[in-house]
Amino acid sequence: MLAPARALALALPALLMAGALGSQYIGGLVPCELCMWQRWPHYAAIVAALLAILLARTALTRPLTILAGLLILASGAIGVYHAGVEYRWWAGPSHCTGIATGHGADLMRAILSAPIVQCDVPQWTLFHVSLAGFNALFSLAGGLAVLALAGARSR
Repeated sequence: MLAPARALALALPALLMAGALGSQYIGGLVPCELCMWQRWPHYAAIVAALLAILLARTALTRPLTILAGLLILASGAIGVYHAGVEYRWWAGPSHCTGIATGHGADLMRAILSAPIVQCDVPQWTLFHVSLAGFNALFSLAGGLAVLALAGARSR
């Protein structure tokens, strides 16, 4: 069961990153800071999964596959947080949610240094689910699948 786990651990973050980068460079969507936070665990999961595949006949393959699954789950958790910020379930980081504070020159600096793309405004949705929401759904389900497959013993 470890070979399917390794394959899923590589395919899922690679496909999600292809979608994210495609929406950015082909679709013209500009990622916010929380979008970028979701990408880092996927990049690391790809590296861990590639190492698990390259080291398939060693004692490192299972731990690397499990690490990839945990990294995919981490991206999903960040996706849940980001989706919650978009749905206004909780507040996000003030520097990327368009909340400027201060007085006079400090307020002007805060406004001018605020990111162009706000974390609390989804740029794209499908059935009221944003890209952060889709990342959360796919990453949480896929990360759990990788861990379940990696933990299963083949007969």
